[in-house]
Amino acid sequence: MSPASAERALRQQTAVAAPSAALPPRWTRYRVTFLALWYKEMLRFLRIWVQTLLPAVITTTLYFLIFGQLIGARIGHMEGLDYIDFIVPGLVLMAVITNSYSNVVSSFYSSKFSRYVEELLVSPAPDWIILAGYVAGGVTRGLLVGAMVMLVALAFTDLQVHSIAITMLVVFLTALLFALGGFINAVFANSFDDITVVPTFILTPLTYLGGVFYSITLLPEFWQQVSLANPILYMVNAFRYGLLGVSDIPLAIAFGLILGFILVLSILSLVLLRRGVGIKS
Repeated sequence: MSPASAERALRQQTAVAAPSAALPPRWTRYRVTFLALWYKEMLRFLRIWVQTLLPAVITTTLYFLIFGQLIGARIGHMEGLDYIDFIVPGLVLMAVITNSYSNVVSSFYSSKFSRYVEELLVSPAPDWIILAGYVAGGVTRGLLVGAMVMLVALAFTDLQVHSIAITMLVVFLTALLFALGGFINAVFANSFDDITVVPTFILTPLTYLGGVFYSITLLPEFWQQVSLANPILYMVNAFRYGLLGVSDIPLAIAFGLILGFILVLSILSLVLLRRGVGIKS
């Protein structure tokens, strides 16, 4: 099924239908609507996988060659680990953050631009189903790219995962958080240029300063305190604990912060969608 066919199917599912007696149960309708939206979102990035999936693999391979093999050989060890092993969690999470965010922000803004999203908003589909469909697409892309980057990492390292449960939970929650962030960015964006501002000037600097390539214990006390204001630092360290068993941040604090951000962004996204901010003219 092509993206256009999926979109037509979605419109049919969310069209205003007639007598409630002729309709299937409400939760069945919700499930079909959510799956149609999710399927459309997956088709969207899989159809152009050379642009959406492959770049992260190539970029990560270069990171491992340069930072892991060349620079890492001179650095030696960090936190008692080979430097190339130390940077794996940050590189994987960096790919997850970038792809989950960019998938939702570009997709939802395109829906706004083509005014397709207006048809969804006037349909019987609840706002949370619409939000869940877009966010699920972003999470799926983030997790898929993360898995591909992890396979690349295994070609350069010999990792022994410390805790599979913590590793999977952190990567899922991170993808969910930044998919919601991408949705909010898309809501306020007024042009295609606007959807690149946050990734370029906020996400990229925060990611590089989030302990991807170094431990904050190497920084002077003042800069350690400044680093603690960076939310990505907590995600990277929680993921590093899941993979390697080491972290600069207490795990409970990291999870508390991640879950808190997810709750706030979920509520904000639903409020914006319900009010039609940036959508209804």
